[in-house]
Amino acid sequence: MANRKLARIFFEISIYLEMDNVSFKPKAYKKAAIAIGELFESVEEIYEKGGKVAVEKIPGVGKSIAEKIIEYIKTEKIKYYNDYRKKIPVDIQELAAVEGIGPKTIKVFWQKLKIKNLKDLEEAAKTHRIKSLFGFDEIAEENIIQGIKFLKRNKGRFFLNEISPRVKEIEKKLKSQKEVKQISVAGSWRRKKETIGDLDFLVASDNPKKVMDFFVSLPGVEKIWGEGITKSSIQTEDGLEIDLRVVAEKSFGSALQYFTGSKEHNIAARRIAIEKGLKLNEYGVFKKKKMIAGWSESGVYRAIGLPLIEPELRENRGELEAAFAGKLPKIIRRGDIKGDLHCHSKWSDGSNTIKEMADAALEMGYRYLGISDHTKFLRLQNGLDEKRLAEQKKEIDKLNRQFITNNLQYGVDKKQFKILQGCEANILSDGSIDILDDGLKKLDYVIAGIHSSFKMPKEKMTERIIRAMKNPYVKIISHPTARILGKRDECQIDFEKILKAAKEFKIILEINSQPRRMDLNDVNIRRAKENGVKMAVNTDAHSKDQMRYIEFGIAQARRGWAEKNDIINSAIDIFELF
Repeated sequence: MANRKLARIFFEISIYLEMDNVSFKPKAYKKAAIAIGELFESVEEIYEKGGKVAVEKIPGVGKSIAEKIIEYIKTEKIKYYNDYRKKIPVDIQELAAVEGIGPKTIKVFWQKLKIKNLKDLEEAAKTHRIKSLFGFDEIAEENIIQGIKFLKRNKGRFFLNEISPRVKEIEKKLKSQKEVKQISVAGSWRRKKETIGDLDFLVASDNPKKVMDFFVSLPGVEKIWGEGITKSSIQTEDGLEIDLRVVAEKSFGSALQYFTGSKEHNIAARRIAIEKGLKLNEYGVFKKKKMIAGWSESGVYRAIGLPLIEPELRENRGELEAAFAGKLPKIIRRGDIKGDLHCHSKWSDGSNTIKEMADAALEMGYRYLGISDHTKFLRLQNGLDEKRLAEQKKEIDKLNRQFITNNLQYGVDKKQFKILQGCEANILSDGSIDILDDGLKKLDYVIAGIHSSFKMPKEKMTERIIRAMKNPYVKIISHPTARILGKRDECQIDFEKILKAAKEFKIILEINSQPRRMDLNDVNIRRAKENGVKMAVNTDAHSKDQMRYIEFGIAQARRGWAEKNDIINSAIDIFELF
């Protein structure tokens, strides 16, 4: 819980500092917020084990920020932050979540209209008080109203990276109880939906009361909605609702099947059982009164005449029919991924050096790493121009020579590991690329993406992307629909035309693993697969820790029925595809 709260606090401090026109510090606090939010260990544990020295070793954390972390660990407060809140009493999180509203806008709204929160902002926009401010008009007001509607629609949803540490923590605590014989997370988390509304834990135990008593007394529990012998429900301090169900061990497989699949998948599975004269529920598969399956999920599916269906596929989108026909896809797995082609370094807006990113790639067992820093159109992200791209190439060439001469490490032959130089160029409003072709052709590959003018009409946006695809040096389109989950809808595009162009010009579409993007979505991944369009699962990592987001992109690919051959970075020799 402390990690999540500190990440929020440091993010808010960065906004306050920007509002005060402070140089350099906002970026430092933002980097610290990201780093703390991505830690796999709690800051309390880090401090307890190694003191202040260990805290200062957290990526992006210097002496001053480390002192504030320790202050929070000891007092659950940070004076520096509280002073800012008194000075500018606005709900930073709420206001900054609205698309198009940044620190300077928040400051103007507070100073001119005394807007403190989302409710104030919505009222001001609807009563047309915002358009009276310099630099704002009716279009800006309408965009704000639409942005607020979007936020409300997604309220109460959590991102995969936010939930992941919590899942591991609770699972670890429950596993530590001797009464727990088996445990699994079920529901939308196990199906790896893009955002999660609540968590469902399933436990097999002969002593459910002790398990339930332990569960409802977990740290961070704010409310207990219900406590029973077979089911208990709690809510944590940040509003996450968690259910725990306890079943007999003989029914664990059946309960896991029942509580993992979507409602529609389960109804269809039960219908199949009925057609075979069987009864299927969370307690098992029954032939009259005799239980014939239930210990394992595979046994449950086998009892109704089907092979095991992977959790990510259980949405009733044809998986049961495919299972009957023996045509279930052999969906991609983590071990199939041989490299990441979309990573950022300190050359643009990343937190780590190229060498540090490469070392992380080696630790992950990769055979190559693609450094694809932002280009010059994105000035705030320190985008590279043609000259700096050429300078970066010299560093990458030098590192590659070092890898060739070094000995074996991490179980990967460094002679076979290579850093590739790409870039994430910008697709400008007219579809041109912000780097000259003479600069692009010197790179190993080029990723191009949309980072501006998101509200273009469907026809023009489609033409814009297709023109970029026609550039002979562009190989990958990053986050193709440019959505930001919980903040911005997909751009309006004719996806059928995009797929047709991608196939014609041999363009790869990205599955972006950033938890707030997850772009392409699962439906479009399946459409791309069916149209023979290749894809790449990339992390868009801006730090070495974010490279672990690959697991979310793989889950997204699996939900879209993607197999190894559909994903280009499952190949060892990537140049065969370029």
